[in-house]
Amino acid sequence: MNKVYKDAHSALEGLAHDGMTIMSGGFGLCGIPENSITALNKLGVQNLNIIANTCGVDGFGLGILVDAKQVKHVTTSYMGENKEFGRQFLAGEIEVEFTPQGTLAERIRAGGAGIPAFYTKTGVGTVVAEGKEHKIFNGETYILERSLKADVAIIKAWKADEEGNLVYRKTTQNFNPQMATAATITIAEVEEIVPCGEIDPDHIHTPGIYVDRIFKGTFEKRIEKRTFRKREAIKEIA
Repeated sequence: MNKVYKDAHSALEGLAHDGMTIMSGGFGLCGIPENSITALNKLGVQNLNIIANTCGVDGFGLGILVDAKQVKHVTTSYMGENKEFGRQFLAGEIEVEFTPQGTLAERIRAGGAGIPAFYTKTGVGTVVAEGKEHKIFNGETYILERSLKADVAIIKAWKADEEGNLVYRKTTQNFNPQMATAATITIAEVEEIVPCGEIDPDHIHTPGIYVDRIFKGTFEKRIEKRTFRKREAIKEIA
């Protein structure tokens, strides 16, 4: 089966539909599937359910879909620097399920491992625990968290071979590998595609069995928030 597609639009062809649940990888703006997000925007799909660490920033990343009001529900751990996302949430225009970041990662990992739910101490005694089953283990209270799965995972990796074996670089290992296992269809956009056999098996992070479609993308790799020191401060340190 040929897994290599020419671009994001062709990779999403036949998959994108209104009301679908999408996992989108990356941490902040690092390692996000920029090309697939843009393609979803152009395809005009509506009422999307998004599972992601954050929802991008205004005008970039998942923020593109938020700005276009294509998103109905978001499961996330951080609202981030996205003012429009915050406005829609406060206005009741978008549903948001806030989940502690570690719990979010484990809910995704559990979904990929076929585990329907698990108990955790994180969130006990807070609004996170409201409406959830509580249970005591060894004198400590835990809450039940359900795993997460998606129709499609859109992820970003550094390199792939033609069978979809993936290698990530640095921070892009956040959420992308877990999401690759937790969706019915996984689409990976990469910076380089090499022939089979060119990636050392010991260097593969996500085996190709989890990846259905791949394509080579172009990436802006925008920095979410730049922080600079004043020149005077630099002189004082010197």
